[in-house]
Amino acid sequence: MSKVVIITDSTAYLPQQYIEQYGIRVIPLTLTWEGKNYRDGLDIQPDEFYEKMKTTSAIPTTSQLGVFDLERMFRSVLDEGNFVLGLFISSGISGSYQSALMAKENVKSDRVEIVDTRLVSMALGFQVLAAARAAADGAGLGECLDVANQAYQHIGVYFTVDTLTYLVRGGRIGGAKRLLGSALNIKPILEIRDGKIEAAGSVISRRKALDRLVDLVEQGINGREPVRISVFHAACPDEAVILTERLEDKFHPLENIPSFVSPVIGSHVGPGTISIAYMAG
Repeated sequence: MSKVVIITDSTAYLPQQYIEQYGIRVIPLTLTWEGKNYRDGLDIQPDEFYEKMKTTSAIPTTSQLGVFDLERMFRSVLDEGNFVLGLFISSGISGSYQSALMAKENVKSDRVEIVDTRLVSMALGFQVLAAARAAADGAGLGECLDVANQAYQHIGVYFTVDTLTYLVRGGRIGGAKRLLGSALNIKPILEIRDGKIEAAGSVISRRKALDRLVDLVEQGINGREPVRISVFHAACPDEAVILTERLEDKFHPLENIPSFVSPVIGSHVGPGTISIAYMAG
C-alpha cells in the first residue's frame, strides 16, 4: 500500500528515535573544513564539531543540498510506490529549497510536493513530525501537505548567541544587523521570522537573555494547548538542562524533545548558542 514519506534535511536534527519511528528520510547538508568534507550529523557530531571550533581559526563553510542527492532520494521513494513530501530548511537561510524544486522537476512526478518551510532546526523538526504523524495515520499527500502548512502557524523559535560574529561572517544576519555595534556585553535575542533571522531584542547579560527567551516563548504560546517544546544548543548542555526544567514547570508540555544545533547551523551561529522551539495548539 502506498504511503507518504517525509523527507527532510539534517538541520532539523530530529533525535534518531523519531526518524526510525516514522520512517523519515534525512539528507545531510555538507560542511567543508580545513580541506575536508563532512556530512552534517553523519561524519561529524555536535560535540566533536564545537570542540574543534575551540582549537582552530579555520572557518568552516557549508553547502546546500545537492540536486543529485535529492533526485536520487525522491526516485528511491517513488520506485517503492510511495509519495514524497519534502520539508527542508528555509529558503531565507539556504538554497536547499531551490535545489529540491529542481530535483522535483527532474523526476517529473505529481507524487512529489516540496514546501518552503521557512523554518530551521527543531522548529522544522516539529513541522516534520506533524506531517509524519499524519502520514502514519494514513493521510494522503494533500492532507499531509495541509498538516505541514497548518503546523507552521503554531510554531515559533527564539535563540540567543554568544556573539554575532559567526552570523556576520556567514552572511546570514538578516534583520539582526541593527544589533551590530552594540556594547560587548549586550546579548542579542533572535528569532526565525518569515524564514529569516531577525532581531527580537537585546539584553545586558546571559542570564537575562535566557529569561527573555522564556518570556517570548510564553507570549508566542499565548495559553494555547497542547504545548510541545524543544531546547537545543551548541555546546552549553548545563544551561539547556536548566532551561528545559524551567519550561517543563511553566508549560507542562505534552512533548519535550531535547536536541542540538547541528554542525552546519552551528557554523553560522557559533558555540554558546541556545534556542527554544515550540509548537502550541
